[in-house]
Amino acid sequence: MKKYFTGRNIRFAIAAIIYFLVVLWIGNWWLIIGLAIVYDVYISRKVNWTFWKKREGKNNAVIEWLDALIFAVVAVSLINIFLFQNYRIPTGSMEKSLLIGDHLFVSKIAYGPRMPNTPVAFPFTQHTMPVTKGKSWSDIIHWPYHRLLGVGKVRNNDPIVFNFPAGDTVVIEDQTTSYYEIMRRIAKEMQDQDLLQHRPDQGKAYYLSLARKDMWSRFKIIYRPVDRRDNYVKRCIGIPGDTVRIIDSKVFVNGKLVPENETQQTTYAVQTNGTTINPKAFERLDIAKSDQEVLGSAYLLPLTKGNADKISKFTNVTEVRPIIFREYEPYIFPHSPSYKWTEDNFGPLWIPRKGATVRIDTSNICLYDRIIDVYENNDLRIDGATIYINGKPADSYTFKMDYYWMMGDNRHNSADSRYWGFVPEDHIIGKPKFIWLSLDKDGSGLKSVRWSRIFHRAK
Repeated sequence: MKKYFTGRNIRFAIAAIIYFLVVLWIGNWWLIIGLAIVYDVYISRKVNWTFWKKREGKNNAVIEWLDALIFAVVAVSLINIFLFQNYRIPTGSMEKSLLIGDHLFVSKIAYGPRMPNTPVAFPFTQHTMPVTKGKSWSDIIHWPYHRLLGVGKVRNNDPIVFNFPAGDTVVIEDQTTSYYEIMRRIAKEMQDQDLLQHRPDQGKAYYLSLARKDMWSRFKIIYRPVDRRDNYVKRCIGIPGDTVRIIDSKVFVNGKLVPENETQQTTYAVQTNGTTINPKAFERLDIAKSDQEVLGSAYLLPLTKGNADKISKFTNVTEVRPIIFREYEPYIFPHSPSYKWTEDNFGPLWIPRKGATVRIDTSNICLYDRIIDVYENNDLRIDGATIYINGKPADSYTFKMDYYWMMGDNRHNSADSRYWGFVPEDHIIGKPKFIWLSLDKDGSGLKSVRWSRIFHRAK
């Protein structure tokens, strides 16, 4: 009996149980074949799976380092897929909740890790090779969306890391701007030019088609699968089935006012008596110099409500007033004059829920066209007053996925759902848990480290 309880057999039993539980978690029973490899590694030893080094005898230092590097890459890659991943805040869209230079511990198991769509890729890159600047993944293998069981669900006001929904098509020459935003801008310029030349207005669809052809002739444009699109972090304002509305910058979900976060900020106009505000005062309030826009004796500043109250008490300040956008702009979702919404006056808008059915016609299809055509892979065509889905006339649509509504806490400096619409469930990456490192780009050396933010909970 003792021969069955050797160290090798015990290690195999432990590895086999762990592997079986992982297969059960993933839900792909074809992977059970991998137990044969586990058996060979621990028991039969017919194949040298670490072919780069000798099984017996001492390897030289280079081989030992190579072995350690391969192990580290594989281990960290698996951790990043199934458990957690580092994410660095690149922009100020979540100020003052999350700051530029914050490094976040993002939990993948909070909502369940996604299996990668493109598993063949250069390690630790999102979409671009570090030196050659080419794409960092291969399309040889492409897996459909599949999310493993997690410990919870997305809730209202959760901070969320997700793939940028409008990042499927990218203009290489201008990767910081959405392809669709560039196209709408060019179409508007073409339309304005026709009106200026007293030529007839040909309609939105005509100019968008011209703009698309113009872009493909002038720029290098590529497609990125879901898991290779840029990572964004925002706050989840609306979950599936919610109705979101913004009235004079106040957010309502299902008719109830959403309380402001203490760290949430918006743009204020600060009027003085003609004198300037002491720069030291801005430093004490943690208002960066780059955020200070001076207009004569007035300032435009992104402020939290607390900072706005403090500035209003300065002896040389005569007025502190929040800026409210009320004029319609075509860059606001759904980019249609039928919905004259703004950043601060928006909706009401219902957030699609998996299995729910909505009536569609030419008056509201602009709300759902991207969902139907892009996110859920249907062939959508509009001919006059008739909508065709996969070649058949349609007056309703049933959603295949859940959707979410994301907004940045820095309300007037955040590219979020107000500009590009819904976030599909297959774009959700994970939930930031805490800040493990925070670096101030304006500092140097140890002074650049924001020590007070290290291990600060992301909220």
